[in-house]
Amino acid sequence: MMDINQVRPTRAIVNLDYLSHNFREIRKDIPKETRICGVIKANGYGHGAVKVAETLIGEGIDYIGVATLSEALEIRKKFNEIPILVMGYTPNEQLKSAVERQITITIFSLEQGKILSEEGLKLSKIPKVHIKIDTGFHRLGMRPNQESIEVIKNINELKYIEIEGIFSHLALKNEKEDYKQFNLFKKIIEELEKENIHIPIKHICDSIAAAVYKEFCMDMIRPGASLYGYISRNTPMELKPVMTLETRISSLIDINEGEGVSYDYIFVAERKTLVATLPMGYSDGIPRSLSNNGYFYIKGQRSKIIGKICMDQCMVDVTDIDNVEVGDIATLYGYQGNENISLTDVANLADTNRNEILSLVSRRVPRIYVKDGIIDDVLDYLLE
Repeated sequence: MMDINQVRPTRAIVNLDYLSHNFREIRKDIPKETRICGVIKANGYGHGAVKVAETLIGEGIDYIGVATLSEALEIRKKFNEIPILVMGYTPNEQLKSAVERQITITIFSLEQGKILSEEGLKLSKIPKVHIKIDTGFHRLGMRPNQESIEVIKNINELKYIEIEGIFSHLALKNEKEDYKQFNLFKKIIEELEKENIHIPIKHICDSIAAAVYKEFCMDMIRPGASLYGYISRNTPMELKPVMTLETRISSLIDINEGEGVSYDYIFVAERKTLVATLPMGYSDGIPRSLSNNGYFYIKGQRSKIIGKICMDQCMVDVTDIDNVEVGDIATLYGYQGNENISLTDVANLADTNRNEILSLVSRRVPRIYVKDGIIDDVLDYLLE
């Protein structure tokens, strides 16, 4: 394990015990027969995809979901057996790699079905695919109509291909629209079954849908945010935030009334002010929209970000914090002692959602993994 003292003081603390806890909460909350596809796209929502996968596999996850083939291949290098679904678009020229490494691909055209079947013939393998149906999100997928039924029939007739799954994605506008989409999805499945096409894994639920609509859970759900401790609807699940993003004060300086801080002096002191510089900037994962707007917590107290956030650093006002010193921990979100600093508050101040904030944590931020209450691993992508 890498020496924790050799990595930056700006770091993401990832509590794998909480990740396991959240998985178990999700498992308890859904029908027993429903599979779970853990979504670890965007480097596991910033937590580190490989370590997240390792933990979820240890918990008995059924499937891993990612957005791109490259993300799937990163996981496949470490884990040979776990089924991996690429939920996004895969270019034609990359389909051979997917077949070679036994990655399940999402398709929504006969053309890609034929390419995969041809590669399957060449490699003596049967590639698995999931068909994407666009029930109203209008991002990817076949429309739920007769033309699509014919395309799926043609894909099903290809010799070297297996349609393992069919899925859609809810826009989650309101209950009426959610049921409209779900019923469209069920309708196309019913039409396929009339054609004697029985697809074993049907799925439409993300974290929110799985928590709100138990009847939507079908054969598999695709939790993402809830694995990492967040959901925006009422639920009996007791989820725990997995990541803490923190740094340490690198410098302290007194400025006088009328003096400015950072680019363009959007902050000008109205009193004598003690300014703490933190070695964390927007390239590490702080939205620049928190300039003069957001907060860090130092010694359990809110310290306002002052001036524009820089690429690598930012400044906070610590005038009213007693005995503050260089080296003190500054937490943007997560845990400081027993206090849970809300990621939701950070996202609201930044006018975005929690998933974006988590996925902004860059690869130059070391991940410190905690398991069984102690440091289990230290990952610095730049030093690996």
